[in-house]
Amino acid sequence: MASIRRLSFVMPAFGEAENLPQVLPRVLAQAAHCEELEVIVVDDHSRDRTFEVLREWGQRDPRIKAVRLARNSGSHMAVLCGLSMCTGDAVVVLASDGQDPPEFTPELLKARDEGHQVVWAVRSAREGETLLTQLFSRLYYATMNRWSSVQLPPSGADFLLLDRRVVRALVEIPERNTSLLALITWLGFKQTSLPYIKEARLSGRSKWTFRKKVRLALDSLIGFSTLPLRMTTSLGFVFGGAGFVYALLLVANRVLDGLLFGATPIVGWNSLMVTMLVCSGTLMVMLGVVGEYLWRALEEVRGRPRFVAEDEVNLAFDGIVAATKARAASSSSSSDRSAGVAS
Repeated sequence: MASIRRLSFVMPAFGEAENLPQVLPRVLAQAAHCEELEVIVVDDHSRDRTFEVLREWGQRDPRIKAVRLARNSGSHMAVLCGLSMCTGDAVVVLASDGQDPPEFTPELLKARDEGHQVVWAVRSAREGETLLTQLFSRLYYATMNRWSSVQLPPSGADFLLLDRRVVRALVEIPERNTSLLALITWLGFKQTSLPYIKEARLSGRSKWTFRKKVRLALDSLIGFSTLPLRMTTSLGFVFGGAGFVYALLLVANRVLDGLLFGATPIVGWNSLMVTMLVCSGTLMVMLGVVGEYLWRALEEVRGRPRFVAEDEVNLAFDGIVAATKARAASSSSSSDRSAGVAS
């Protein structure tokens, strides 16, 4: 029996040509829980036949819609692209590799019916994952929960349901280099979590490389924490204080006729070079941390699009552009009205 009028599924895909034919029928079967169903798959510029597979499925079933991004923009931007196009009263975000079971959708909808606007499907177990992957995941979530302004499920979650109101608020945020999941937590709203078992991939290898994980960790920490900046400030105080104390000790040694270090001046090329290398290296790290913040600020100021679509299936591309322009015009008119009130 349908529990919601219109339900949308948003699925990022990158190199999932083999998995999609197995996942899509399971997603379409969730039509029993809504009056209308739409499935939006965002191809993050895959190198295989992912988009061709989506085109074939879209020709057979108009409920399946797809977008191919013009460049690889990352899974979080792919999800955001799908969220900006979906029309459901509730939206389920899940992976295209079969690890997130679509059959868990009724549980998510039940939690929404109870008044929750964000429902996280939290991993109680992870099948087919290496110990190193699980360790890195735990470390990432523990660091974010300890040192950032958001609280994420400790065991991780990237399978969730969003209410339409949350989707609208999320799409309007213009950030680029950020963690979409942390951003959802930061938004607030009434949130809850349900445990589920994350299944092993149906086929193929994960495209979520170690390099991408490190980048996400940096984006998340820099986007929601001042810890890196505070650490650079603390290091500056430590090195500055150490230099000041050493200078005082040298003066005291001179006054006390070499009581501390001896009357003979200290000569040591090796110790001097070590000190210089350590200090200069620390300074470069501190400048790099500041540079990471500045780069992200520059990215926002430039105003480049977060994602660009090069092809679509069962979606009016011109309509998408028009909708984007309409949102921008609406925001501009709202700013003008606010300025008029202020004046």
